[in-house]
Amino acid sequence: YGFINTCLQSLVTEKFGEETWEKLKASAEVQDVFMTYTVYDDIITIKLIQEACKVLDVSMEAILKLFGEYFFKFCKMSGYDRMLRTLGGNLTEFIENLDALHSYLALSYQEMNAPSFRVEEGADGAMLLHYYSDRHGLCHIVPGIIEAVAKDFFDTDVAMSILDMNEEVERTGKKEHVVFLVVQKAHRQIRGAKASRPQGSEDSQADQEALQGTLLRMKERYLNIPVCPGEKSHSTAVRASVLFGKGPLRDTFQPVYPERLWVEEEVFCDAFPFHIVFDEALRVKQAGVNIQKYVPGILTQKFALDEYFSIIHPQVTFNISSICKFINSQFVLKTRKEMMPKARKSQPMLKLRGQMIWMESLRCMIFMCSPKLRSLQELEESKMHLSDIAPHDTTRDLILLNQQRLAEMELSCQLEKKKEELRVLSNHLAIEKKKTETLLYAMLPEHVANQLKEGRKVAAGEFETCTILFSDVVTFTNICAACEPIQIVNMLNSMYSKFDRLTSVHDVYKVETIGDAYMVVGGVPVPVESHAQRVANFALGMRISAKEVMNPVTGEPIQIRVGIHTGPVLAGVVGDKMPRYCLFGDTVNTASRMESHGLPSKVHLSPTAHRALKNKGFEIVRRGEIEVKGKGKMTTYFLIQNLNATEDEIMGRPSAPADGKEVCTPGNQVRKSPAVPRNTDHQQQVYKGDPADASNEVTLAGSPVAGRNSTDAVNNQPSPDETKTSVVASGPVLSAFCVVL
Repeated sequence: YGFINTCLQSLVTEKFGEETWEKLKASAEVQDVFMTYTVYDDIITIKLIQEACKVLDVSMEAILKLFGEYFFKFCKMSGYDRMLRTLGGNLTEFIENLDALHSYLALSYQEMNAPSFRVEEGADGAMLLHYYSDRHGLCHIVPGIIEAVAKDFFDTDVAMSILDMNEEVERTGKKEHVVFLVVQKAHRQIRGAKASRPQGSEDSQADQEALQGTLLRMKERYLNIPVCPGEKSHSTAVRASVLFGKGPLRDTFQPVYPERLWVEEEVFCDAFPFHIVFDEALRVKQAGVNIQKYVPGILTQKFALDEYFSIIHPQVTFNISSICKFINSQFVLKTRKEMMPKARKSQPMLKLRGQMIWMESLRCMIFMCSPKLRSLQELEESKMHLSDIAPHDTTRDLILLNQQRLAEMELSCQLEKKKEELRVLSNHLAIEKKKTETLLYAMLPEHVANQLKEGRKVAAGEFETCTILFSDVVTFTNICAACEPIQIVNMLNSMYSKFDRLTSVHDVYKVETIGDAYMVVGGVPVPVESHAQRVANFALGMRISAKEVMNPVTGEPIQIRVGIHTGPVLAGVVGDKMPRYCLFGDTVNTASRMESHGLPSKVHLSPTAHRALKNKGFEIVRRGEIEVKGKGKMTTYFLIQNLNATEDEIMGRPSAPADGKEVCTPGNQVRKSPAVPRNTDHQQQVYKGDPADASNEVTLAGSPVAGRNSTDAVNNQPSPDETKTSVVASGPVLSAFCVVL
């Protein structure tokens, strides 16, 4: 049942972590969850255990013993604690009643195929435990369970070792038969022994050696026991060989028996309507009244008992010697259909469950039993009534209680299935919610989106300082006129996808895109001190990314203009349908002017943006004083590069190993490739020339020539804003080699 697999899952999760269980589950190729009342193939459990041995690198024996210990703990946690505690007053009685417990549980778990246990007691505290199972290779679970039970319930330490392991030929189906030697010792004696002797002493070592020697001798004696007619019985010989161990296995009690049985034959047969007495030849000597009623001719026809019944549990040969070997087990007998009257052949065969008791003086066996019925439905199908069961027989109550339990189990099974369905739906809902939130957070800042989800109004916020960037595509109007719309969409999608990735790299907020215009802001909606450096690095990344996007008309890389301005803004959400997080203030207009008055492939800085980037490790050149529409004359600057960050760092790519090679920079200066982090406050700004000298117009290395003519050379036709712009830069005289280039 799923209960076993759930126990294994709980063990691995608790001892080794959830990741280990997921790894085991994937390796064994098993399903996601196990249902308690659903029957699963044994192969699933075996595969999980085998994979656990590989993943945890431990032996099968160790894993099975650990599982046995945890299984006992898991049963207690699952509500079987009291039921287990009441099985017996000592370990022997506990084990002897395990089969009865399994028989009771089989009323509810009808498909349960439990192992069987048989105990043979020794004279001085040791015992032999016989274990029978349909499943091969799982016997090492038993020591884990028995040792945990002995320690928890009976305050006893138990040492178990395997004396013999073979196939039980008497049992049908070739069951595995393992014989354990069980030696137990009370905790009090162990603690007293430990207190009286230092740990690791010579006496302790001698005791261990003596124990091992005794176990070996007992194993040899057990394996050499002859089993022949006329000699001592197998069990008697085994009991004689068990002479090791201390402490009684049973509580001492001396019963008192009457000299004669004070009960009449008729009264006995009426009081116990389901009982059978048979001799060594399996001839029926006596039967209860209801046995005679439902098995006609059992006394009159003089047939042997094995002709009327077959033994269902335990699966042994139907003879006195086999029954005596399992005398402490609960027996289940089933009527043979061919011996039943014609009227009863269409009905379910009668099953009798009870105890076999050997009467030595009479050389007969009595089977005290009751009908094995799981529910009122089975009672009706067998054409029986509760009145057929003796009033003192608890089978009456068992049928009624189990009827209720079966109904509760069915309800629990349905609830478990619904719970699993809800869990799957919850996981799917969580995935869909994640997708929705990802889409929402791509449109609005997270804290703003959360406020809108909660139904609250988002108050506008004032930010004292932030940095805004605008960019557009040079000659975008001409490109649109010469291309198909789908080509424009593909070009913009390729470019904006690259820009969007950079927003995550540099942690800036994308405000919006309108046509070819792209707007981002740093320091909004979450204020940060490094907003200017983040936007500057983003702008440098945009310039690099734009080279990877091709103009669909010319097939050449597109060119972009970028403008940056730093100042205060007011930010808030406007509109109810398709709400947008918008920025308001003169800072937005100025940033837009920086973009429109910029040059192709240049990052144009306003004076406030220049001050924000000063001494932050960026190379900046002075453009000079220009006329800005609506602002008058302004002294602006061009951002060239980040001196302390490589292109891979700017683009968020894995950094290539620094080779220390020298590279040539504008101005014929030589420097090492930088390998230090970006955006550090102590880095110094580098100027190319004297900022005060604005009269000398020179050509910037790798850029268009200042003025209208330079714009024409690059774009073949100038934009309106470019024709009003003059580029003025100053710097040292370039080398002849650079001028030639």
